[in-house]
Amino acid sequence: QVQLVESGGGLAQPGGSLRLSCAASGRISSRSHYQMGWFRQAPGKEREFVATINWSGSSAFYGASVNGRFTILRDNAKNTVYLQMNILKPEDTAVYYCAAGGDYDPVVGDYYGVDYWGKGTLVTVDS
Repeated sequence: QVQLVESGGGLAQPGGSLRLSCAASGRISSRSHYQMGWFRQAPGKEREFVATINWSGSSAFYGASVNGRFTILRDNAKNTVYLQMNILKPEDTAVYYCAAGGDYDPVVGDYYGVDYWGKGTLVTVDS
């Protein structure tokens, strides 16, 4: 059984930082290498793509609203993906979801076909 467990959410001040982690267990994909990433959903809004990273960590892509402030990393030995969030803004407040599997199309900027989702961790940015 596949599980994605997020941690690291909480309250941060504007301009501050938080680091999210997502630990994966189980067989994620029939492929030996699989994509991982993060999405978020703010109250009353649709789910938004945040970031994704390939197996080797050599290729990462970001949503426009977080590009330059957030960094996605992965440690395959620990089956864990991280999201380092810097220069946080109140509009970053959302539930952040870990995603595994699927693919990323850089032409249209779409991370699609996600196979598994975590339950989410709440990030609140407020002074």
